[in-house]
Amino acid sequence: MIVVTTPTIPGYRIVEVKGIVTGIAPRTRGVGGKILASLESLFGGEISAFTSEMEKAREEAINRMISKAKELGANAIVGVDIETSEIFQGVVLVSATGTAVVAEKE
Repeated sequence: MIVVTTPTIPGYRIVEVKGIVTGIAPRTRGVGGKILASLESLFGGEISAFTSEMEKAREEAINRMISKAKELGANAIVGVDIETSEIFQGVVLVSATGTAVVAEKE
């Protein structure tokens, strides 16, 4: 599956648009992770506990979007946008959205 943020794929021609596909991944940290993050925040810099969780959530959201594109018979997703938002205190939602297409090599 080709996944790009651009509206086109260099060297490919889009022959069919299947539709919009999305994948979401809500994540929260457990008590241990929150304590570790609190300690890290005292010293400033990156909070590695959250970085790890955000990377997992991003990967999950993209994989869910790819699964939906495959169900539609697509072989590529163009115009991918990934957004992150806090939906509750301590709960972060990562969403991936794109357009599922069938693309052929030129």
